[in-house]
Amino acid sequence: MGATATCQPKVKGVPDASAQPTTDADRAIPGPLAGYTTLRTGGPAERIVAAGSADELVQAVRAAAEPVLILAGGSNVVIGDAGFPGTVVLVRSRGMRVIAEDATSVTVRVDAGEPWDDLVAATVTNGWAGLECLSGIPGSTGATPIQNVGAYGQEVAETITGVEVYDRVEGTRQVIPAADCGFAYRGSIFKYVDRWVVLSVDFRLTRSPLSGPVRYAELARALGVEVGDQVPLADARAVVLRLRAGKGMVLDANDPDTRSVGSFFTNPVLDRATYEQLLERSAELGDPPAWPGADGLVKVSAAWLIDRAGFAKGHPGEGGVAISSKHTLALTNRSGTAHTSDLLTLARTIRDQVHARFGVTLHPEPVLINCTL
Repeated sequence: MGATATCQPKVKGVPDASAQPTTDADRAIPGPLAGYTTLRTGGPAERIVAAGSADELVQAVRAAAEPVLILAGGSNVVIGDAGFPGTVVLVRSRGMRVIAEDATSVTVRVDAGEPWDDLVAATVTNGWAGLECLSGIPGSTGATPIQNVGAYGQEVAETITGVEVYDRVEGTRQVIPAADCGFAYRGSIFKYVDRWVVLSVDFRLTRSPLSGPVRYAELARALGVEVGDQVPLADARAVVLRLRAGKGMVLDANDPDTRSVGSFFTNPVLDRATYEQLLERSAELGDPPAWPGADGLVKVSAAWLIDRAGFAKGHPGEGGVAISSKHTLALTNRSGTAHTSDLLTLARTIRDQVHARFGVTLHPEPVLINCTL
């Protein structure tokens, strides 16, 4: 498949999170699962198995006694301090190949364990547009449809044509077309449901040296163009990486702000009545940044709500956790030795104070394993 044949992404370790004990004596020392997540918290598992291919992944899931946790990049999961009372299957399958092409597009099939940013880099190198604004996002390709990953005006739902899964209920492998994946804002039929194990993902990308129209105002300003303009793919990728690094959203072992799951809370989507009530309660602070959607719904900036509720960048919690010094939405294991319970205590405090101040409930973006908010 041309230039992509030389692209051999590397397996990258990433972190996960924990539960919440009630006393210091109950607090588990961060165990093995912490080393498989970007947050670097989370207790031990009873058993860990690595699967290096789709076939091995299916076999490992079939063979394991319940409960089973499928863990890939660990960039969007919070695992409790008590760990996981079952088998953790690590997704380590790798590979990408062109399965269809014509004069204007290519369809690429990517194994679930392929590191996401390695895929994005390969598409930019090959002149395939559609993923360039999703550069720098940690984690694996197989996780992207689960979360409907999006950033800087792009979402994977726009390019995914199908998701190959193992159906744990039926015991079969199948391809679910994009139209049946239930893609929504930071969600899909796969999120919070353990029925399907993602094996590979198909993306249809445009043959073009230029990006898609730039939709995100911040990105347009950084590129020096107008919203709606197109830029060289490499330029879009470079600027997105720079913007994300400035917010602590690109993994860096030397930057404690990157020991996180990225944005911890999603931007709340409000009906018109709730949005009007928010405007009344925030009148003296000015209107929050908001984006109108279909059916009168309005998406509101969670970062603005958190900041105006009294939580600035760098706000410390107990036990070595803190809000990122670069981005209000990221909660970090700043000390590197924090427990998941510390992080969740800070998250609850933020959520409750935002609700008390503005009447809006924030919801977590990562998946919580053996812990609750």
